[in-house]
Amino acid sequence: MSDTWITRAETPGDSAAVRDILLSAFPTALEADLVDALRADPAAWIDGLSVVTADGSGRLAGYALLTRCHIGDVPALCLGPCAVRPERQRGGAGSAAVRAALDAATKAGERYVVVLGHPAYYPRFGFTRASAHGIGLSIDVPDEALMALALDSGHPLPAGTVRYAAAFGI
Repeated sequence: MSDTWITRAETPGDSAAVRDILLSAFPTALEADLVDALRADPAAWIDGLSVVTADGSGRLAGYALLTRCHIGDVPALCLGPCAVRPERQRGGAGSAAVRAALDAATKAGERYVVVLGHPAYYPRFGFTRASAHGIGLSIDVPDEALMALALDSGHPLPAGTVRYAAAFGI
């Protein structure tokens, strides 16, 4: 397995491979269908913030997606879904995709990112418990699973309820 990953923005020709990654990484098609719905939503999809990870041969192995959401009325990004082909997991493909997506968001001038995910995984990227910043959801989730990150230290996280794109159904 490779320890060196090539990261880049998803291109239109990658959609089938991205769907395959999502279908192989999750037990149902829910996440793959979500990404398809987000691609079709111009209010959610932001070109350049859907990132793939490829190995040295160019085969796609990992994926991370950032789409538009809001914290209260403040524009922010939602991280997810993130996925790695099962046979390539624990090799850095997922971390490389997440880091590249966060770097692309920073370069695009974005300020805030939220993630609903595994509390042992996302802190390595700088995410902290969202509730500590007054950020919550309209649904019940484990407090430690909702995390937030300020991409620009000059702009602290705003407080408020996260509003996801319609495709999330939240």
